[in-house]
Amino acid sequence: MSMVNAAPDRVTGKNFATRSEVIAQYGMVATSQPLASQVGIDILKQGGNAIDAAIAANAALGLMEPTGNGIGGDLFAIVWHAKSKKLYGLNASGRSPQSLNYAKLQQELKNQNLSSIPPYGMLPISVPGTVDGWFELHNKFGGMPMQKVLQPAIDYANKGFPVSELIAYYWNRSVPKLAPQVGDFSKTFTIAGKAPEKGQIFKNPDLANTLSLIAKHGRDAFYKGEIAKTIDTFMKDNGGYLSYQDLASHTSTWVEPLSTNYRGYDVFELPPNGQGIAVLQMLNMLEQYDLASLGFGTEETLHLMTEVKKLVFEDRAKFYVDPDFYDIPLKGFVSKRYAKMRNELIDKKAAKRVDVGNPALYQGDTIYLTTADKEGNMVSLIQSNYRGMGSGVVVPGTGFVFQDRGQLFSMDKTHANVYEANKRPFHTIIPAFVLKDGKPFMSFGLMGGAMQPQGHVQVLTNIIDFGMNLQEAGDAPRWQHYGSTEPTEANGTTLTDGGELMLETGVPYETIRELIKRGHKIGFDVGGYGGFQAIMWDEDNQVYIGASESRKDGQAVGY
Repeated sequence: MSMVNAAPDRVTGKNFATRSEVIAQYGMVATSQPLASQVGIDILKQGGNAIDAAIAANAALGLMEPTGNGIGGDLFAIVWHAKSKKLYGLNASGRSPQSLNYAKLQQELKNQNLSSIPPYGMLPISVPGTVDGWFELHNKFGGMPMQKVLQPAIDYANKGFPVSELIAYYWNRSVPKLAPQVGDFSKTFTIAGKAPEKGQIFKNPDLANTLSLIAKHGRDAFYKGEIAKTIDTFMKDNGGYLSYQDLASHTSTWVEPLSTNYRGYDVFELPPNGQGIAVLQMLNMLEQYDLASLGFGTEETLHLMTEVKKLVFEDRAKFYVDPDFYDIPLKGFVSKRYAKMRNELIDKKAAKRVDVGNPALYQGDTIYLTTADKEGNMVSLIQSNYRGMGSGVVVPGTGFVFQDRGQLFSMDKTHANVYEANKRPFHTIIPAFVLKDGKPFMSFGLMGGAMQPQGHVQVLTNIIDFGMNLQEAGDAPRWQHYGSTEPTEANGTTLTDGGELMLETGVPYETIRELIKRGHKIGFDVGGYGGFQAIMWDEDNQVYIGASESRKDGQAVGY
């Protein structure tokens, strides 16, 4: 049984699409904010490459969509470098403060009558990796001077920009929670004490100054210079733990993207501390079923996908951690044999209890943007504060909020993801890339916490199994399963009640009824299904195809 069309009166007759794909020959940018997309395309037109455009668009998004990202957060990227015909992966995530060890954190939690790391305040703050990530990307691949790359964001921060609709909605939700935090959150992110409304002009001169210092003096301005010293003083004066030494010693890591072949397409994700390998695990399991015959959105397909997600997420909860602190059985995770063994646990009925596997036996809120240039370079980049506007802590004069990524550590001493000083926490943000016959096929991502691997799999199967075009693949109705064990929970915790399957508008009641009969607990969510951007390379016509979905304010634009 098929789902209801999202736009059934479109003259093309295409299912699910809210608009046509964007097609262009020389360059493409897709982001979640139209003005940021325009910044990226302007950089391309001025002679910058895809890497320059990605950094410029990301800097603009940090200003224009502070509800999802900013220079107080972390960054991950996958770059297709046309000249070397190779994919490069960058992990630009930061570590926990060196001065905050487990015992000290436990005492802090006890003093505040907390059982886990809170989402706001000083305790969840880790080193922001974004600025270093920009310079790593730029030093390796960039072509345009950094001053010119960052100038559009600096100009918008000084002169202001009109806030877009969905971002204004989330901004209004964040302000009441974050305004009470120590520092300049209210001064920086409100207008007369209130979040900006849709269409209202918002300026951030402090951020303009910070970006100007970075543009002029490089990454060291942030990690070793005036900005780092200002941060260090503020933290010391206000009970924070992030220090000058933490910033000065920060480094990003170039990593080898991991892949699996799904029906002839090589899908690439980054290794942990992110959750990208969940996508590869799910695809390996789903490849053993004929999804095309089962059909898009049928109860058989939704049941299979949900059960596969449950099994993979139990592995995710136990093993996806900082590889500097734990020997992760990566080969086992992406093994087809391991996928086959895990598939044997799937029944016609919804599983209530799901246990972690043993992959070692098989060894052998957030923004996403993507760019592409006339040389064939493509960038898949994701960047986040973690929970919306992060910790709420804004050091006076800096113009940005610190991330709260440290909330994703576990406080169970036996867990691989246990909190430790100078350790990278489990990360949810994952960029993706697909090659076909060794050539670029698609750069894409889908923001939104635990939705991300589920969304990646849905987009890929929509294209590969169900024959949708790039825009349809993003706009089609989605599902998200909640309730799996999380990497923050204690060892021994496991899914025991089956969780809850949330379904987006467009799933017929007949399908929902059959899922209920299989034992699924069905729910309905508003706005919890992520945000998709993508660029596809059409080898036959030698053109780029761009898509930006309807759930966000975004835009794909080319020239």
